[in-house]
Amino acid sequence: MSGAKQGPRPSPTVPAPSAMRRALARARDGKTLDPDEAEVLLHARGEDLDTLLDHAGRVRDAGLEAAGRPGTVTYSRKVFVPLTRLCRDRCHYCTFATVPGRLESPFLSPDEVLETARQGAALGCKEALFTLGDRPEDRWTAAAEWLHAHGYDDTLSYVRAMAVLVLEETGLLPHLNPGVLTWSDLQRLKPVAPSMGMMLETTSTRLFTEPGQAHYGSPDKDPVVRLRVLEDAGRSSVPFTTGMLLGIGESHRERAETVFAIRAAARRHGGVQEVIVQNFRAKPGTAMMHRPDAEREEMAAAVAVTRLVMGPKAHVQAPPNLIGAEHGGVDEYALMLRAGIDDWGGVSPLTPDHVNPERPWPQIDDLAARTAESGFTLRERLTVYPEYVRAGEPWLDPRIAGHVAALADPETGLAAEGASVAGRPWQEPEAVLVASGRTDLHTGIDGRGRTGDRRGDFDSVYGDWDALAEGVDREGAVPRRFDPDIAAALRAAEADPAGISDTEALALLHADGPELEALAGLADRVRRDTVGDEVTYVVTRNINFTNVCYTGCRFCAFAQRRTDADAYTLSLEQVADRAEEAWGAGATEVCMQGGIHPDLPGDAYFDLAAAVRERVPEMHVHAFSPMEVVNGASRSGLPVREWLVRAREAGLGSVPGTAAEILDDEVRWILTKGKLPADAWVEVITAAHDLGIPTTSTMMYGHVDAPRHWVAHIRLLRSLQERSVERGGGPGFTEFVPLPFVHTNAPLYLAGLARTGPTVRENRAVHALARLLLHGAVDNIQCSWVKLAEDTCRTLLRGGVNDVGGTLMEETISRMAGSGQGSYKTIGDIRALVEPTGRPLRQRTTLYGEVTEERRRAAEASGGVADSVRRRALPLV
Repeated sequence: MSGAKQGPRPSPTVPAPSAMRRALARARDGKTLDPDEAEVLLHARGEDLDTLLDHAGRVRDAGLEAAGRPGTVTYSRKVFVPLTRLCRDRCHYCTFATVPGRLESPFLSPDEVLETARQGAALGCKEALFTLGDRPEDRWTAAAEWLHAHGYDDTLSYVRAMAVLVLEETGLLPHLNPGVLTWSDLQRLKPVAPSMGMMLETTSTRLFTEPGQAHYGSPDKDPVVRLRVLEDAGRSSVPFTTGMLLGIGESHRERAETVFAIRAAARRHGGVQEVIVQNFRAKPGTAMMHRPDAEREEMAAAVAVTRLVMGPKAHVQAPPNLIGAEHGGVDEYALMLRAGIDDWGGVSPLTPDHVNPERPWPQIDDLAARTAESGFTLRERLTVYPEYVRAGEPWLDPRIAGHVAALADPETGLAAEGASVAGRPWQEPEAVLVASGRTDLHTGIDGRGRTGDRRGDFDSVYGDWDALAEGVDREGAVPRRFDPDIAAALRAAEADPAGISDTEALALLHADGPELEALAGLADRVRRDTVGDEVTYVVTRNINFTNVCYTGCRFCAFAQRRTDADAYTLSLEQVADRAEEAWGAGATEVCMQGGIHPDLPGDAYFDLAAAVRERVPEMHVHAFSPMEVVNGASRSGLPVREWLVRAREAGLGSVPGTAAEILDDEVRWILTKGKLPADAWVEVITAAHDLGIPTTSTMMYGHVDAPRHWVAHIRLLRSLQERSVERGGGPGFTEFVPLPFVHTNAPLYLAGLARTGPTVRENRAVHALARLLLHGAVDNIQCSWVKLAEDTCRTLLRGGVNDVGGTLMEETISRMAGSGQGSYKTIGDIRALVEPTGRPLRQRTTLYGEVTEERRRAAEASGGVADSVRRRALPLV
């Protein structure tokens, strides 16, 4: 690529002096800058630059004072581990990436990785920086063959294995820079590394799409893709390093936009642990070898603007080997400190900077002296910044928390002076499924209720509420009556229920009065033609084995910190006991789901299924939402499909299609901070269907969503069912369960961002429309009695619904959210609910089959509810 013609650097338009004065005044007064003002300040030179640096330095100093580290500038003592120099990208400035013919081996061997790490540990290093190209196996056959020969599915599998090796054998803390990562990739790697990183570099799409520009021909340099990584890292509570590469052809405006994009991700999730401002250095033999290096003054201005935009709490870094101690009579170290940095990044006493090999690291003693000359004290930190060290969960996975604690000063979160760097076992936490906490919550919720209306970390675990509010569409969340002809939509649905257009479906969702009655009547006729008049239910017991969870779902009032008063975890024996009690009450199914407990190993789910199967061999195990499946697979290091196979071998019979919420990431990322994205949910469901494991399907609605989301969600479910029939010969979904949002104790509602759930009219329209759109694909439509008043359930049974769910025995999740419908229903209660409709009632199995006479008699004798969970009174919670 060395002969590729490079596009010219955009000529900056110098702002008017008055614009510079205004922007500097706002910076002086601590006003929030906008992108226009940031762009102006990036042009500061001479006296204006001096003034800008003074303002930025004051902001930095205020942040250090507030953090209890006045005058402290940090660095990390590290070694570089260039795991592979192969890459599928073709960045025009890079000498790190090369071709297989220039390497002895596509990857460093484990022995080579350990040799470097051990030498670094002997020199007091505490960080192992894993640097590598993006997914080289996608481009280079040699990389794919090497991975296959050594037993690894992909590069990230090898990264994970080497991170564990370094932790166990040397005690160095891995910092992973493997390039673009998906949400699922982050789940795989978080348990083996306290921090990760990826330079955003720039938000300029021009540099990515235009021939001859720096990122042209590099699929992983798409700014949209890289911004998604920042978001996913924050959602996954991964302390994440990112930054801007200065001087690769971007304009001043694009620089400003890059910093603001980083700030947005940092505000929403709190996961950006540092922002690197890195100056471009031209390298011989590259396509950009003749491009001038970023100038000293523009680097200083960029650092200062980054500090002002990011604010006092942010960590801003300039790599010390890319600047000069003395250049043109100016001490560039002092200049960067004046500009507002508070960190020098990783400095290695052993290995070169493999990305910029021509720029040697400064000696640490010299760096300390240079820092002291500017009035600051240099202190060593770990690869993960002090705030995250001191916070612990959810930022540090329990599997590496001990490794971090061994090297950290507990008071400051910085590196402990004199800490011994030694290997420690990396292993799953022991004895996770041991009874602890409020294990009687399933009955206590109907007695004394919940301890408080919110968990103790309400202000942090869900991300920044103010930033989140900016993305909520308050207008679109409340359905409005539009002009489309509802009567015409009804006629179209009468002729072909599943064939109506999206416009017609949206019209039907706005039906009211006689039109709503006509819609419900049509849905009920379709129901009768499809499944007859029987109303079905299942005798089942919910077993929520833990409510400890840090995923940050903003609609969930069930999840607790491990230290909260209502937190609990059941032992395997307690789970088996509850399953046995359910069997005694005539149950044919247990439904097991729980929080994403940080300590839970990936094979704990197998233990749960096996515990039930061993105690009650004939019990159907309906268990583990797609979120739990992905969590189990990530922590086990297994592909989702293989994990499901092993779960089935352990006793899993079917999978609940919960964790769907709304299958549109536009809405999902408001509803939840860290739950799996829509495509990951689809991956789990399709894998289950391909294996012949049936699932249910759900949709939670009436919060920050809009009718268009409901239609798209149901359409997607239908397409997945059709795929299952085409590929597997049979349906994968057994039923569709619309789940109205329960608002009372939901964090999203308490923060003032969600509405109070759907109206009765909306509930009727959604259930009826689901019956029409899913006609011929999903036969069973269920109403959730735990979220709906009995009168509403009866109305829905006259509008397309044929199933009322189960006896449940312990419905804790909705009760914690504030539902007043109780935690169980006896068969008598269900019969009383259905009788006024005049329709027959039938007990069913999970898969809608007939139950045995023995099960039916046992259920009738007990009312379908175990004695241990019955209660006399139902207070408000």
